Amino acid sequence: MPKTKFVKIYEDLKQKIEKNIYEYQQFIPSENILAKEHGCSRNTVRRAIAELVGEGYLQSKHGQGVRVIFQDLQQNEYVYGETETFKEFAIRNKKEYLTKVVTFEELIVDERIHEITSMPIGTEVYHLERVRHLDGTPLIIDHNYFRKDVVKELTVEIAEDSIYEYLEKELNQRVVTAKRKMVVEKTTQKDERYLELDGYNCVVVVTSYIYNADGVMFERTQSRHTPGYFVFFDQTQKRI
Repeated sequence: MPKTKFVKIYEDLKQKIEKNIYEYQQFIPSENILAKEHGCSRNTVRRAIAELVGEGYLQSKHGQGVRVIFQDLQQNEYVYGETETFKEFAIRNKKEYLTKVVTFEELIVDERIHEITSMPIGTEVYHLERVRHLDGTPLIIDHNYFRKDVVKELTVEIAEDSIYEYLEKELNQRVVTAKRKMVVEKTTQKDERYLELDGYNCVVVVTSYIYNADGVMFERTQSRHTPGYFVFFDQTQKRI
């Protein structure tokens, strides 16, 4: 059976993005141009673009166009959509919550940090490690890198409350796109030091790459969860 026009457009755009024909932060051609190029309606083009937005390849910028946000972070990573914040999760589930900052430092991205975060070398960042408690039990440790030019004047007090509330209410920054992967890893010495593992020798590791409305990847976070306490969902609310 021949491929539908939608699939052909989707595959063409995806291939061009992955081969850097359309580069990171570049705007792709307009719907009108793509429709003429492929001999189809704008609705067909829009459907292909929506699919790539959902997969974290593109970001739609109202009034400006559609921008490439794909970065070849690593191969063979399962990437899924946005989840709620720790504070929102705790409130929704009527849990007592506490965040304790155990590391707070200002760094400049070097080759090592670039390999971890994909942030440009020379970028000023905050590096945090935060232990998350639910009902008095330490269950998550977050390893955060935030760009200082986006998350301006971050403090320990803000980090122990809600960085995203600070971003939205004080800095007028909005999280638009989230790419996340989830794996299971053996515990580290730091996991064993800070978390209540309840006999587990592994943790669920969620690595997040967060983009703002300008298409800038301003946060890279690795959250290490004690198994057995959490259920993960993707954007369509499918159980992970």
